[in-house]
Amino acid sequence: MPRPPIRRKRTLATAAAAALTLTALSPLAASAETPDADPVNLALAGTATASSVELDRDSFAASQVNDGDTGTRWSSKYADDNWVQVELAAAAKIDHVTLVWPNACARDFALQTSADGVAWTTVTRSQRDTCPRTDTIDVGATAKFVRMQGFQRWASYGYSISEFQIWDRPAPRTLGLVPKPVSVAEADGPGYRLDPAASIAAIGDGAQAPAAYLAKVLRPSTGYKLPVVTARKGRGQIVVRVGSGLGPSGRPEGYALTANPAKVTIEASTANGALNGVQTLRQLFPQWVESPAKVRADWTVPQVEITDYPRFAHRGMMLDVARSFYPVDEVKKYIDAAAQFKINRLHLHLSDDQGWRIALDAPAENPSGIEYPKLTSVSGRTAMTYNDGGQQMGTELGVTGFYTKADYREIVRYAGASGMTVVPEIDMPGHTNAALHAIPQLNSAGSKPALKPGETTVPANGTPNVGYSSFDAANPATYEFTKQVLTQIAELTPGPYLHIGGDESHSTSHADYTTMVDAFTGQVDALGKTVVGWNETAGTSLPQGNAVVQFWNGNRNAVANAVTSRGAKVILSPAGNTYVPQKQDSRQPQGGTWACGGPCGLDRHYGWDPGTYIPGISEESVLGVESALWGEFIRRLPQAQYYSYPRLAATAEVGWTPQSKRDYTGFTGRLAAVGGRLTLQGVNFFPTSDVPWPAAALGADRTVPAGTPAGAAWTVTAPAAGTLTGTVRWSDGVEEDVTLTTSRAASIPDMRGNAAFTAVSDRTFDAPGTYTATLTIRPSSGQAPVEAPLTLTVS
Repeated sequence: MPRPPIRRKRTLATAAAAALTLTALSPLAASAETPDADPVNLALAGTATASSVELDRDSFAASQVNDGDTGTRWSSKYADDNWVQVELAAAAKIDHVTLVWPNACARDFALQTSADGVAWTTVTRSQRDTCPRTDTIDVGATAKFVRMQGFQRWASYGYSISEFQIWDRPAPRTLGLVPKPVSVAEADGPGYRLDPAASIAAIGDGAQAPAAYLAKVLRPSTGYKLPVVTARKGRGQIVVRVGSGLGPSGRPEGYALTANPAKVTIEASTANGALNGVQTLRQLFPQWVESPAKVRADWTVPQVEITDYPRFAHRGMMLDVARSFYPVDEVKKYIDAAAQFKINRLHLHLSDDQGWRIALDAPAENPSGIEYPKLTSVSGRTAMTYNDGGQQMGTELGVTGFYTKADYREIVRYAGASGMTVVPEIDMPGHTNAALHAIPQLNSAGSKPALKPGETTVPANGTPNVGYSSFDAANPATYEFTKQVLTQIAELTPGPYLHIGGDESHSTSHADYTTMVDAFTGQVDALGKTVVGWNETAGTSLPQGNAVVQFWNGNRNAVANAVTSRGAKVILSPAGNTYVPQKQDSRQPQGGTWACGGPCGLDRHYGWDPGTYIPGISEESVLGVESALWGEFIRRLPQAQYYSYPRLAATAEVGWTPQSKRDYTGFTGRLAAVGGRLTLQGVNFFPTSDVPWPAAALGADRTVPAGTPAGAAWTVTAPAAGTLTGTVRWSDGVEEDVTLTTSRAASIPDMRGNAAFTAVSDRTFDAPGTYTATLTIRPSSGQAPVEAPLTLTVS
């Protein structure tokens, strides 16, 4: 069995949060002041030596592996047979070792221990195919020396290790909450256990929807009915309360959550605040709550009190449906995955040079005779095809299609039920080739590109080219068209925002750009909406106090000036920190590297501060953050998920959690607990190598007639576990090896992460009786074996 986690009393509240909440926590808050001793990295007091040092340089010396700095490293000479070891100050009981590899990992290595530095015991030998990565290896033995013995290098260079950590006890148990709450107080003792007869009480105006959302999450995996009622009823109930004065004061998206043996209570002043509490409660249940089918699990929640609210109001994700289309069902699944991380804005990039994705009607008054339905009948059939060199971008051609008004309303409804506001974008005055391709009246003397002889509209564009197209500032039809488009989309969109794009209008003169953007922003303002534009719009006459500038790249000072002179707010989407089509790993064949000068990994998406990113403005002027998924090469939902996750979860925490409470190591530890959840949800995520993704297994009790195959089955989640081997040990002493199978094997070039694995024993029992079987899973990554029992009844 994996060792039980340490349960500790602790608080994560700052003094400010304590003033709000901890005075009411009584026993939990008091007990949280005396945590257990933290684990000690014994290597820091040890002495490191190595078989060789790259180029014999002091900067690569063995002492770099235990200096507590991941920015330094030991590197060996360019040979497979090399080692590095740490001699501890004194022999000690070692719980586990963590090896942080930068860009020169071992493909094949052993972790060894010794009492005297002469006789060595191999703890584990591992073969891995990812780099860079972090390996965590359970030891559970007393030793004075610990060695990494290399057998095969990653490439032609030597081995490199940034940190060789030797820990004396397990890391503190993590609740696995992402984003990290503002204040958590946890206590020992029994927590809440969900009973089959439990109900969910929705108390107050606005409580019904979040209570129903929770029931929808819990019912499939538990098999419980969980009726949503409107009254409190005894012990064991989950209570969702919404009303004025509930939850953190002055925090409309905030909530207070209490779980104890008697009940779970979520309180908030708004429905969205209660829904945020529901998402946290979801993560407090075991990961198996995400199973799409009924499973047998211990449906418990730890005894805890949480007070929480977001740092920023806008925590968004942008989906580019213009270059390659996503049908409604795929958009819904994209919403589902993000909602659990409290993402609350869905920015739909509905038009671009490559396609137009929203159907519009011909208005009663139509001076120019524009046939608006042609936007989708013509440019709804175009998408990304080939780049300038004739090479196809992506694994297939871009997907064509469009949303009817009914489709769009359904997306808006579904997003709203998940706590998200839809922000529609019609990109202009550049990125307008799809509109020009469909509407002859827009192709006038000043539009770009110019018509060729015999053309009435410009040709479709399936390349990734940008900056060449433009509306004509001198054409009255331009403004008639944009007003009608914005008016119809405003009528479909209950949220307060309309996005007009405004980026990369390289073929538009500055004067024409300013003329058109001023007109477009005025049209949005006249519709009673708040205009959003990319940061190129910052230099225009934005509506005073009613505009948002979305920064992606370029002049930050211009954005600051829009804040100070026009009263604008700011959404931050800096490409190096939020653009998910940038590569996250050098082994990915697709993706950009321009934003970071190489891969934009999870650490880049996490390690930045929105509050100080734009110089000269206060944090109060920052509306929030947004992840952006562009569609030049990404096709369909699984690929969108692979490039978005887990980086979108990082952006969610950047937007939610106070800066002082964030650290990358803590985030990756909590994120690791989310990996199994994403697997069970069917989310195709990239298993980032510096996250210690754990394996987990669950067996299903079963009854079979005597003389028939048992069909005893286990479900295993194991992101980035490498090769898995499984053994079943039966209560009568019989052991058998089992093969683990999966419907989706991991492949970085093919943009696939592992789906869940299944292990099955078909052993046959001739005699009736009750048997227990324990599956032991051994990951090749060096993680501790994972065990899961089940009961087989033979009738």
